[in-house]
Amino acid sequence: MESVETLSQLLCASTLMLWVLIGTFSRTDESENRAQWAMFFLSLSATASLIILDVSGGSLWGSTYLPKPLAVLCLAFAFLARLNLKGRSISQGMNPHQIMKENREVDED
Repeated sequence: MESVETLSQLLCASTLMLWVLIGTFSRTDESENRAQWAMFFLSLSATASLIILDVSGGSLWGSTYLPKPLAVLCLAFAFLARLNLKGRSISQGMNPHQIMKENREVDED
């Protein structure tokens, strides 16, 4: 039982570490893609280990209720890891750089 708990913790920690370091991996498209796939598989593995831990009656940090919500969170991480928003404007508004550029263009005319 302790080995499943340790495995779950290691997988969750590895996923979180990749999530935090994604900015570093984003310097090239290839490394970013590899990091996203690694997060995806680590998150799915963490989800599976947390489900196994829950079904077998184990606990995580002394709580028998914690594995279920963490499994759902890891599953969300898996799908969010493959969501690539690079280069897409999702705010539907102008950013400050665009406003400053337009103001400079107006002043020059």
